[in-house]
Amino acid sequence: MNTVFVRAKSICAKPRQAALTLLTSLLLGVSCWVAAADMSDDAISERIKPVGGVYLADAAATAKPSGPRTGEQVYNGACIACHGSGALGAPKFRDAAQWAPRLKQGIDTLQKHAIAGLNQMPARGTCTDCSDDEIKAAIEHMTSGL
Repeated sequence: MNTVFVRAKSICAKPRQAALTLLTSLLLGVSCWVAAADMSDDAISERIKPVGGVYLADAAATAKPSGPRTGEQVYNGACIACHGSGALGAPKFRDAAQWAPRLKQGIDTLQKHAIAGLNQMPARGTCTDCSDDEIKAAIEHMTSGL
C-alpha cells in the first residue's frame, strides 16, 4: 500500500508572515486592554482636567458696589473706551462741538439712545449690568459743563 501525504496549505506560507501576524494580533490585544483599563468617571475626569490655571498673586478682589454707581464710575468702567478716544465716531468726553448736535435733540432722546443703542453704540454702551439711572448719570458726567 502506498501512503500519500497531502501537505495542507498554511494560512501563512512563510515563517516571517506568521511572526508578523502573531505580533500584530498581540499588539492589537494589548492596545485594546490598555484602552479599556480605567474608564471610571473619576479616571476620565482626571484625564481631561485642565493642565493649568491662572492665579494672580497680589491682585486684590474688586468689591461690587453696594448701591448705584456714580456717573464717573460708570464712565471710567465702561464709557471711556470709546468716549475717551472718539472711537467709532463717539463724541469725546466734554467736547462741546461733538456733543452739541446730540444735546440739541434733547437730553431725553440722548438717554434713550444710550440705553437702547444707536448706530455703532451698543445698548448701554459696554455696561451690560448698568441700570437706566446709572447710564443717565454717566451721560450727565460726560456732558456736564457744556
